[in-house]
Amino acid sequence: MRQPSYFYKKYFLKTILNQQQLSITIQRLSNQLLENHLALKDTILIGIQPRGIYFSDRILRELSKQLPEQYIAYGKLDITFYRDDVRQGLHTLNKTDIPFSIENKNVILIDDVLYTGRTIRAALDALLDFGRPSKVELCVLIDRRFSRQLPIQPDYVGKSIDSIISQKVKVFWKEKDQKEEVSLIE
Repeated sequence: MRQPSYFYKKYFLKTILNQQQLSITIQRLSNQLLENHLALKDTILIGIQPRGIYFSDRILRELSKQLPEQYIAYGKLDITFYRDDVRQGLHTLNKTDIPFSIENKNVILIDDVLYTGRTIRAALDALLDFGRPSKVELCVLIDRRFSRQLPIQPDYVGKSIDSIISQKVKVFWKEKDQKEEVSLIE
């Protein structure tokens, strides 16, 4: 029997990180970045559009608190035209804002959820338009292990979770969603 168009599947939300845990995780990841990139010299932070920039903005804010007098190179990258898994229809474009060369710099790509790895692959392709970095590292808030389609692994992880393909991870940000938490949607 066919369901009417107004019928919606009921779903269950399970909190992975509440607001306080999310804040602590961002502080921890910022400290790890500073441990490996003293004073962030020759290091560039790049947030991946659209939802990774909320996370990268938080990382930047935390790093700026710890290094108040230092300039931190920060950009935002739209990977829409570099994706290989989205081919049909019109897509909402986001703005790429990288007002500097990444040539011979350490680049830290920042995204909220690592799932199949295709977004990161597209970001790596897009980065080459801005120069050839000496090193690229990946910082993610949530790593959905065991779901990778490409051999991509993060260098900095907020939380690793095991999930099945029918589940979704949703990161809620105050600016976009009026609350801050990470949930698993079943």
